[in-house]
Amino acid sequence: MNAVACTVRRGLALCALGLVAVTSAGCAGTDADAAGGAQAAYDAALHRQLPAAIRARGVLRVETDASYAPAESFAPDGHTIVGFDADLADALGHVLGVKITLANADFSKLLDRVAAGRSDVVMSALTDTPQRERDADFINYFSAGTSIVVKRGNAHGITDLMGLCGRTVAVEKDTTQVDLLARSSKQCPPGRPMNVKSFDTNDDALVQLRTGQAQAVLNDYPPAVALTTDPTTRAEYQLASTTQYEPGLYGIAVAKGAPALRDAIEAALNRLIRSGEYAEILRRWEVREGAVSTASVNAARVAPAT
Repeated sequence: MNAVACTVRRGLALCALGLVAVTSAGCAGTDADAAGGAQAAYDAALHRQLPAAIRARGVLRVETDASYAPAESFAPDGHTIVGFDADLADALGHVLGVKITLANADFSKLLDRVAAGRSDVVMSALTDTPQRERDADFINYFSAGTSIVVKRGNAHGITDLMGLCGRTVAVEKDTTQVDLLARSSKQCPPGRPMNVKSFDTNDDALVQLRTGQAQAVLNDYPPAVALTTDPTTRAEYQLASTTQYEPGLYGIAVAKGAPALRDAIEAALNRLIRSGEYAEILRRWEVREGAVSTASVNAARVAPAT
């Protein structure tokens, strides 16, 4: 994952810092609630499979970095978190028979927080990698690669990763894009490495691009498309190309040592896929190209050697 400005896609705006909790009624609703009529039913067996603490609480605590539309970002009210991850979390709550609390947290701390028990689940357009699998288990649910975002007009003529050699590239820290740039920079001609600058948030990285202090930003493909097509931001940004570098799988992260929770979420996700509700959520957020045919666990793609 990287992150994208909260002012994109469906009028989402008002990025905020800190931890903002939003409760959604994951165990309520009827078949009519889902657009198109598709909704996976509550599964009592999967509810019983949840850890006792979650069943007793009746709540699944989900954390995210709400700065990455259309996966997750703040709605115009400044505190409600919306996006396809938010909708999938709510749908999973319905199947599992628990409410969902969706809270904002620093992207770089999400896995530490779930490992420490401060949350139950991370859903944050988080790419499953072998390194991250050492810290958490991942239920894979979406596929996306990395895209290059440049200023509208592409004055520097950047069309691929090698076009970033000798350029300044801004990126959010602790993302897979940081590693991709580190590997790619080694292939640059002598004396023309990429000048990679990392920032706490993707919003900060985009400021660098918008003000001319960087010539490119790397984002996952769906947020990059959102950024470059939304009426509020498309005048500022464009894709360098439609290439998606190193496609990988997003994963719902749970703590190591929580196999019952992991397996219950995997089964619930497969119910969403079979029912058509998963496809409807992705259609609603215009990200159907990232759909997977079935959920998987810890299916990280190994990055190519350099």
